[in-house]
Amino acid sequence: MNTSIKQWDKIIIGIDPGTTVMGYGILGIKGKTPQLIVMGVLKLNRYEDHYMRLHRIFTRVTSLVDEFLPDEMAIEAPFFGKNVQSMLKLGRAQGVAMAAALNHEVPITEYEPRKIKMAITGNGAASKEQVASMIQRTLHISNDHMPALLDATDALAAALCHFYESQKPVSSHRGGSWKSFIAQHPDRVKGLPKK
Repeated sequence: MNTSIKQWDKIIIGIDPGTTVMGYGILGIKGKTPQLIVMGVLKLNRYEDHYMRLHRIFTRVTSLVDEFLPDEMAIEAPFFGKNVQSMLKLGRAQGVAMAAALNHEVPITEYEPRKIKMAITGNGAASKEQVASMIQRTLHISNDHMPALLDATDALAAALCHFYESQKPVSSHRGGSWKSFIAQHPDRVKGLPKK
């Protein structure tokens, strides 16, 4: 076990699934501060066989989970494109990465690409380069450590989006009408006219 992981209150692994390149990023959370632990990519284009690519994704995600023991996984949900075959392959890649995490009982949250971009840049239509630039500034990553392939920063963006979402207060108030409030709390309403 990696002894340096004990310093974190929580560890989040982010995955940007892909069938030619899979990005991954791992954040350590200390208090309310996210910090980069590791990021990288798994290049899959050297494997001709699609099933071998899926096997490599499962193996790599499993090794990351074994090494860093993440508490949670954030994964980018596939966007809907026109090419059905590409969507099918991407969905399989995502599913295999999820299965590797579930095999170690790591809870998973999926995020739409627009939601991730909005959380990181404030713009749901931001480019990969804009996301990478904001990730670099937010996590204080030097130019020397920025990856050539932006799949790694996309994966970190998923993890950071998950961190931001987990920091939002949860409201127990469900809303509703005055009529339902009065029906549920008649003792809290004074002076109602009798019908």
